[in-house]
Amino acid sequence: MTMTAPPLDEDDDMLVPPQDFNDGIEAMEVVGQGETVSTVDNHPADNPQTGKFTWTLDHFSKINLRKHYSECFMVGGYKWRVLLFPKGNNVDHLSIYLDVADSAQLPYGWTRFAHFSLAVVNQYDPKITVKKDTQHQFNARESDWGFTSFMPLQELYDPMRGFLVNDTLVLEADVNVRKVVDYWAYDSKKETGFVGLKNQGATCYMNSLLQTLYHLAYFRKAVYHMPTTENDMPSNSIPLALQSLFYKIQYSDTSVATKDLTKSFGWDTYDSFMQHDVQELNRVLCEKLEDKMKATAVEGTIQQLFEGHHMNYIECINVDYKSTRKESFYDLQLDVKGCKDVYESFDKYVEVERLEGDNKYQAEQFGLQDAKKGVLFIDFPPVLQLQLKRFEYDFMRDTMVKINDRYEFPLQLDLDRENGKYLSPDADRSVRNLYTLHSVLVHSGGVHGGHYYAFIRPTLSDQWYKFDDERVTKEELKRALEEQYGGEEELPQTNPGFNNTPFKFTKYSNAYMLVYIREADKDKVICNVDEKDIAEHLQIRLKKEQEEKERKRKEKAEAHLYTIIKVAQDEDLAFQIGKEIHFDLVDHDKVRSFRVQKQTLFSHFKEEVAKDLGIPVGCQRYWLWAKRQNHTYRPNRPLTEHEEAQTVGQLREASNKAHNAELKLFLEVHFSPQEHIPIPPPEKTKEDVLLFFKLYNPEKEELRYVGRTFVKGGGKPMDILEKLNEMAGFAPNEEIQLFEEIKFEPNVMCEPVDKKFTFKASQLEDGDIICYQKGYTREEEESYRYPDVPSFLEYVRNRQVVHFRRLERPKDDEFCLELSKQHTYDDVVERVALQLGLEDPSKIRLTSHNCYLQQPKPQPIKYRGVERLTDMLVHYNQTSDIIYFETLDLPLPELQGLKTLKIAFHNSKTEEVSVHHVRLPKQSTVGDVINELKSKVELSSPKAELRILEVFYHKIYKIFPSNEKIENINDQYWTLRAEEIPEEEKELGPQDRLIHVYHFTRDASQNHMVQNFGEPFFLVMRENETLGEVKDRIQKKLQVPDEDFSKWKFAFLSLGRPDYLQDGDVVASRFQKRDTYGAWEHYLGLEHTDTAPKRSHAVNQNRHTFEKPVKIYN
Repeated sequence: MTMTAPPLDEDDDMLVPPQDFNDGIEAMEVVGQGETVSTVDNHPADNPQTGKFTWTLDHFSKINLRKHYSECFMVGGYKWRVLLFPKGNNVDHLSIYLDVADSAQLPYGWTRFAHFSLAVVNQYDPKITVKKDTQHQFNARESDWGFTSFMPLQELYDPMRGFLVNDTLVLEADVNVRKVVDYWAYDSKKETGFVGLKNQGATCYMNSLLQTLYHLAYFRKAVYHMPTTENDMPSNSIPLALQSLFYKIQYSDTSVATKDLTKSFGWDTYDSFMQHDVQELNRVLCEKLEDKMKATAVEGTIQQLFEGHHMNYIECINVDYKSTRKESFYDLQLDVKGCKDVYESFDKYVEVERLEGDNKYQAEQFGLQDAKKGVLFIDFPPVLQLQLKRFEYDFMRDTMVKINDRYEFPLQLDLDRENGKYLSPDADRSVRNLYTLHSVLVHSGGVHGGHYYAFIRPTLSDQWYKFDDERVTKEELKRALEEQYGGEEELPQTNPGFNNTPFKFTKYSNAYMLVYIREADKDKVICNVDEKDIAEHLQIRLKKEQEEKERKRKEKAEAHLYTIIKVAQDEDLAFQIGKEIHFDLVDHDKVRSFRVQKQTLFSHFKEEVAKDLGIPVGCQRYWLWAKRQNHTYRPNRPLTEHEEAQTVGQLREASNKAHNAELKLFLEVHFSPQEHIPIPPPEKTKEDVLLFFKLYNPEKEELRYVGRTFVKGGGKPMDILEKLNEMAGFAPNEEIQLFEEIKFEPNVMCEPVDKKFTFKASQLEDGDIICYQKGYTREEEESYRYPDVPSFLEYVRNRQVVHFRRLERPKDDEFCLELSKQHTYDDVVERVALQLGLEDPSKIRLTSHNCYLQQPKPQPIKYRGVERLTDMLVHYNQTSDIIYFETLDLPLPELQGLKTLKIAFHNSKTEEVSVHHVRLPKQSTVGDVINELKSKVELSSPKAELRILEVFYHKIYKIFPSNEKIENINDQYWTLRAEEIPEEEKELGPQDRLIHVYHFTRDASQNHMVQNFGEPFFLVMRENETLGEVKDRIQKKLQVPDEDFSKWKFAFLSLGRPDYLQDGDVVASRFQKRDTYGAWEHYLGLEHTDTAPKRSHAVNQNRHTFEKPVKIYN
């Protein structure tokens, strides 16, 4: 079924609106009272979202209308009607549509969405009623939608079919109106009474879990009762952060942020952008809360809610012996694969396993015995958390896969079914284990990522809600249950008359975790939680936060009525220059700001400043700031009388080309020399130029603001030298040097000012900055790092504090160095070597920082591979201040010419004896590596020959030829193995074959899939050698005791399928006569139990890996 605009070829059975190309819309002709009977079922006064309309048409064959409309019916607050083409809409089929009855009267831009079905009722057998369903977004252009070729007219009029009986036709319309949510205008609180949680990047998995836990009211109440104090900070206290979050969810009107909670977990930004597993987070969080609740009034809450117990047992069949072990659980992991529903998963959970044959049980005092092994439940918790195993490891594909199979779960779960088949003999049978579904956590997507959301019914009423990050919506039961079963969905047929095969597609959205509440405990779990459960200090703190948030919201809403005036004064310049800034004059974000209504006269604003700062109105003169072409920002000119007579809003608009809400001013105030009280400013003429002055001290490497003064454009710097010395505290005749600070972006420009030129000739104007210092002799200058203003400003512009970390400890700063962005590669490694007390800087290897992942980049910086420090710190469009370092045992240029290989040496029994790191020039061959190894390992004889193999997941993929260059050999993912070449392999006959031999086991829980383990090896196979003879050689080679070896089975395996062999079988006949690519998939398999101690197998041996499990650090 294709849901599109109407096609031009109306012979096709498309879902189309019934457009009539020849006629206008015809009015419905009334056939007569009583001839058309219609009813609407389930139509209460409040206009439900769903409804059924039945239309009975008498004397159907006598209807001569081309179009025939039913009477109107209401569903979802909207008027609908059925539109029928009795003779077909230009086709020989009955055509039926659903129509928006009042579309002509609806406002411009209207839309409504409905899922609906239309049916022609079979009056003989309702089971063969013709019914078709679809969905559509109705609008002014497409106000009707349905089926042009609903059913053949020939079939309709056939009296034997039962559709037209006594010339009466019965039509039914089932309509389900779903409101289309406007994402931006939608108000979750208003529509549902609940609020969502903001996604920090990839925290939807956490949001769905937090909403589920929050709506377990008993859990929320316990969190509120965890002791916290007013001095705690949410970002450092998990209990307070969770209390704060729950309080906001309960009382906020908008979606709530989770940043404080993740900060309290000890997570950084990287963790928030790393999607984790809901099940893992649930366990880790509950364990952490359980620990935090110890020795408090709510100790034991986690256990009371979620803890159940089961009994693992092994019971001998032929002797009286039984071993049992009681274990607790907070959640149960249920198999999805191979199970139809939750009940089948529980059946599988308690399935009895027979221990017999090679797998007999070693019973105390009785030896090896046939036995039954299984699990039964002692008790279930009030809140039952079922984790569905949607993700499994596929050994054939060597990857994780998602199981999207259909898997059903009931609204009510009865775990006492079939006379308590899941319960142990010790279980308390008086407890009724009948559970009601509370939450369905859904994962939509694949194994490498996706989206999480939850369907919850907070009070166990019939109303479900979907919690999808910030949005909460009301949902029907079907959306929460059937649509989350998974499996395949069938697309409706496009042309039903052609009997074509329907298209099926896999549903990637399905339930991942289920939460059930025991009926007997639901009043306890779904209890009332109100303000008396919340600590007073928490309420006060959060109400203050809410008030502050409301104040900011109000400010934002009223921002268009106000102007922010930022007023800089001499005090700001003196405070900031040399400390917080060095270039320009002031950081406007750190000066006094006033929020003033736009309609306020500027003269009234001056009066407010007089009251606030104690500066009389007559003593205030304001200057406008201007951004110059060289990107500096300087006072440009004083306000005119006309401008000061305007309103604040008019002044801002006239002076601010950027049209932002701020007006930036410099307040010029003059003081009397003796009393130091404000006096009116002197009159400024066109000849007067306002200059600002900074003083530099090369001894202290200090730059500071010393004041401002007016000079005459025709005057010369020589005229004000005494004044400048006075401002600096120097002797009146001190020799000083003057420099003009011109710009600092993209490079510093600071040039000497000739004292003999006029200010006008030096192109100095209002707002310019003069930096000056004492004059020094050449000898004095050489004693300073930065002897003059230009060199100091250049240093300030390029200085960079870099945090150095050891590569093996990438989270911890080892030391910090102040460097210049212009430092070369050599400059940087020399400073690092000096800090570490290392004589040879070339033994330092550096690695840049990945700003997005907050970890080292995978490849180090090559020797002199970058020009400047800036190149080391830049990552795409971000700049970091972190560099990682390693101390090498030989110079980096030399190391870069070498290749290091990690090689495991194995003995003739295939056991690993030692691991060696062989470092040779990149142009070396495998033969060179073998020669190097011979000096490191113990050989069986001086003439013994070695070979190197490539081993991956317990299979041999390659024997390296001795002439292969080592430069391209990858030891990061594959294991390199060295071993002696057995003498028998050196004397292969023409019919002998060298075959692969691997160990394997078959896992019953994985459909008996073959899993390789242990160390693979080669074996020479003689032409007519039987399995019995081969077994003797294998036992001798591996030195396996008779008792263990007798339990081994032998098979020929091809592409993972075992073909078991008998002792008399000739083994070589199973293998092809010639070597083929992929020979590792055709091997002699040794099936037995893997008795080797389990160890973590790190396939990836990269310099550093950052596979991060869920961790809560605090």
